[in-house]
Amino acid sequence: MKQIIPSVKGTRDYYPEEMAVRNWLYQMIRQVSTSFGYQEWEAPMLETIALYASKSGEELVNQQSFVFPDRGGEMLTLRPELTPSLARMVAQRQNQLVFPLRWWSWGPFWRYERPQRGRTREFFQWNIDLIGVDTPEVDAELIAIAASFFIQIGLSAQKAVIYVNDRQLTNSELAALDVPAEKRYEYLNLIDRRGKMEPSEWDANALDLGMNIQQLEGMKAFLSKPDLWKKSETLVRVFDALEVMGVQDYVRYDPNTIRGLLYYTSTVFEAYALDSNIKRALLGGGRYDNLMSQVGGDPLPAVGFAMGDLAIGLLLQSIDLI
Repeated sequence: MKQIIPSVKGTRDYYPEEMAVRNWLYQMIRQVSTSFGYQEWEAPMLETIALYASKSGEELVNQQSFVFPDRGGEMLTLRPELTPSLARMVAQRQNQLVFPLRWWSWGPFWRYERPQRGRTREFFQWNIDLIGVDTPEVDAELIAIAASFFIQIGLSAQKAVIYVNDRQLTNSELAALDVPAEKRYEYLNLIDRRGKMEPSEWDANALDLGMNIQQLEGMKAFLSKPDLWKKSETLVRVFDALEVMGVQDYVRYDPNTIRGLLYYTSTVFEAYALDSNIKRALLGGGRYDNLMSQVGGDPLPAVGFAMGDLAIGLLLQSIDLI
């Protein structure tokens, strides 16, 4: 009997029934994106690894990207995310574009990860960004778009939540504990991993990074304050705007929400399923005001988020919403 050649590990075949689901999800995303006035765009599937090397973090570049040399010796990668490509494209035509930009995209991405339920090496992702306005209200707009998508597909506030934080607030709390500025990013990463580690292991990691016991206890104390957000003018305005837009039921403050990528500068947010065995984030994003200048353009404020098709697809199938 002839042996059938299998598909590449971590990829998916789309038979007509799977293609119908993918197209349905795209249509829902398109409806929500255009209802907020966003325009569709696209970037190349291949980029130079240099685009990500100093902007996305070592883990994404060294462990999760498909990297290979072309025949001329230049190191390329199948795109693992879209935000650096967006920054590059905006920087290239910065003097010709009319701001603010409201752009969205839907396409394939690749990350060299261990395939498991809710995680493959090839996936589709919704990206949506607003560029050119530096106010907490536009941060709220992107969060409201995420909530509006949940409403569009019938996902109630009892089934999904969007956790919001301000990295500047977290940094100010670390500064109050006398954590040096050059070490704060390491502790932001540690906070980002808190939910994935045993408490004793997490404490040990903090001490290994150079904290003393008093600093560790101080960090755990501010991470347990449900009303810490009131110290952030940004978050106060974000939550006020979300209430005006009528999506406040979907949103909660969470001081442990950090987002691991290097380029986030202030507001960050992630959405999760409630009362579900889907433990991965449904979507995530935030404000990234320095990325344009890092790819050669002039500084521009920006905020956006991305949502992969895997976790949201599994959730919607599990509660019969497709």
